[in-house]
Amino acid sequence: MNPMLGSKQSPPHRGPAPGDSETAFPPLTGLSPTQTSRDARSQDDAQGSTRERVTDAPSDPVLTDAVTQLGRFLAHLSFERDDPADVGRALAVLVDGGLDRLPLPGKGRTLDRWRLLATVAEHDLGLVKLFEGHTDALAILAELHAPTPPAGSRWGVWAAEAPDLRLRLERREGEGADPDEVVLSGTKTWCAGAASLTHALVTCRDSADRPRLVAVALDQPGVRISTRNWHAVGMAATASADVHFEHVTAHLIGGPGAYLSRPGFWHGGGGIAACWFGAAQMLARTLHGAAREKRDGHRSAHLGAVDVTLDGAAAVLRETAAWIDRTPRADPIRPVLRARLHVEQAASAVLERACRSLGAGPMCRNEAFAHCVADLPVFLRQSHAEHDLAALGDLLAQQEQDNLGWKL
Repeated sequence: MNPMLGSKQSPPHRGPAPGDSETAFPPLTGLSPTQTSRDARSQDDAQGSTRERVTDAPSDPVLTDAVTQLGRFLAHLSFERDDPADVGRALAVLVDGGLDRLPLPGKGRTLDRWRLLATVAEHDLGLVKLFEGHTDALAILAELHAPTPPAGSRWGVWAAEAPDLRLRLERREGEGADPDEVVLSGTKTWCAGAASLTHALVTCRDSADRPRLVAVALDQPGVRISTRNWHAVGMAATASADVHFEHVTAHLIGGPGAYLSRPGFWHGGGGIAACWFGAAQMLARTLHGAAREKRDGHRSAHLGAVDVTLDGAAAVLRETAAWIDRTPRADPIRPVLRARLHVEQAASAVLERACRSLGAGPMCRNEAFAHCVADLPVFLRQSHAEHDLAALGDLLAQQEQDNLGWKL
């Protein structure tokens, strides 16, 4: 057993096993959020911090619907949305409570997975950025048949490739060396939540310049986290850092190119679209609440347009999730890329209409709405805009018209 991911000394994470299509989201029996949040604050408390951070979130073992259960849990999970450390502690509460045990994509419950991601996104985009990365890492480890990660570990997936900064690996030499154990050196950019995580899946290059994926524990002496270049306003709480690795032990996950070549890469991309959709839901619900309080012709028109937009986006996500579950090994690029672009356009439209209809009031006096308005434009830039549209167009141009699928 790889000690970085789990061992007899570190009990395994209670996530779904590879291939598990059963419910991976049991009732929260036995969870004590009071104790969990206290544990999440213990390090700060030991350093003399007296500020209240993550507060109690009650469990309800009677609930059977996972989305409702998660939504109610989040409604009682209080944290400072603009504080990276507090958002990290909120992630720890979710992980320690077993709320990261999402169904694996392509196993028959992809839509359930996306609904849960959307639920967290509707609550807070900074939190879902870390939560989605963590749950994506668990799915990647399962898909590539890696050892089970340790209980309570919090993961990120850091795959951005800066042209002027390359992360390199070297194999350990000597008799008896673990063939999967490597030494990592260099810098990785765009490392969301780095200071709040225990482990990361990181893309890098081997001596033959082939793309590789490694798992790395972040508590090693050679890991240095810097937020010197992070000046974001939207998504500020993700504290996406530059992480410098100096002769750090890591472990290979999968073969060369495995990270990008697996179907789950695009399945995960659909999960990002579900997060965008959840944020749009939050904005739409605020607009709907205002329309019920005070009828206004223009506001009603905006609400009607938002209904049309979100209904279409939801239909595309449902259809795409069903396609993934029917054909989990098929090339998912076109359907997932199309879904992402559809939801991106929908979320952008809802953002504009909600702000035009509601004015500056909720942007200044409604904390959740204000954060969503600031965060969503930044989060949406995980889409590559016209580059993605062009990529979809190129795929279509290679098809015969009878294969385009433009049929009822």
